[in-house]
Amino acid sequence: MPDTARIAVIRGDGIGVDVTEAALAVVDKAMEVEGLAPLAYERIEAGASYFSETGRDIEPDGEARAGSADAIFLGAIGLPSVRHADGTEISPHLRLRDLFGLYAGVRPVRAYPNAPQRLADPRAAEIDLVILRESTEGLFYSAAAHGRSQIIGDVEVRDTLRITRATTERLHRFAFHLAERRRERGRPGHVTCVDKSNVFASMAFFRKIFDEIALEHPHLDKGYSYVDAQALDLIRRPWAFDVLVMENMFGDILSDLAGGLVGGMGMAACAEIGDAHGLFQPAHGSAPDIMGQDKANPLAAILSGALMLDYLAERTGVAGCASAAQRVERAVEDGFAAGEIRPMEFGGDMGTKAVTRAVLNRV
Repeated sequence: MPDTARIAVIRGDGIGVDVTEAALAVVDKAMEVEGLAPLAYERIEAGASYFSETGRDIEPDGEARAGSADAIFLGAIGLPSVRHADGTEISPHLRLRDLFGLYAGVRPVRAYPNAPQRLADPRAAEIDLVILRESTEGLFYSAAAHGRSQIIGDVEVRDTLRITRATTERLHRFAFHLAERRRERGRPGHVTCVDKSNVFASMAFFRKIFDEIALEHPHLDKGYSYVDAQALDLIRRPWAFDVLVMENMFGDILSDLAGGLVGGMGMAACAEIGDAHGLFQPAHGSAPDIMGQDKANPLAAILSGALMLDYLAERTGVAGCASAAQRVERAVEDGFAAGEIRPMEFGGDMGTKAVTRAVLNRV
């Protein structure tokens, strides 16, 4: 890489510290093997622990420093015991999504060999889909971190669900572009719009824009599903789907459900991408009850690191970053196939460090 890419690192709370160290160790190894210059990491303090010490959820210049980096890597944010006066948890990452326009929340869901299959149908071994969650609007437009709720004394609270044309067009274009890339890798190249357009005008608007953008991609297949029916189909036939695009809250819920199908949240990688910034994080919580005990499954963070490398390849034009990303992904898949990866999360005998070593050995 001609110039070293700068990564803002927010380890955050709980197991965020443990899994961040694991993910960056694997990223560093993949970069080294590909003969690339090492990444430059800049640590930023943020989260519930930092809030309890300082009264701030992120250090004073943290947002600006994160915005100037080539990518942001986040471990986990939040502690159930640390809350604002209104009862909501500390969540600076929601503000970062809003500030940097990280509208495309990419949540891959993939079954790995020898990892738990929660469904009895043997076709569950074929699960390989992506939930694309719009991450700046929808019902999360009124998340407490933004201060947009209408609070009427102690008798009523109104939260606004917001869908705008500008953001939704970008989201749907991202969905079809993602489907094109996946089809190049052997996937179907099918995009399903998940909404509740039969009930809400906002969702009918969301679907209307989906149809408009679909006309730009006539070579790709499209489909539709109401969110409640989609929840059913993620249990009944998840192997039938490729890219699912949806509103923020729907994506928040369905991505957890889908993660449960392929083992648990310890496998739930996440990329949050905008036009100029990208943030990468495991989608699980901070799990403070096991922090520092070498019990956390680091694979969601490690696979998020692979998503970051893939993003850097597009951002910097250095193809070796994409090769490094594929190297990490293959290491996880091959490690499972060989029985070398057995996380405690699945009842296995390997903690955070042992799983990380197994992936490093494969890289």
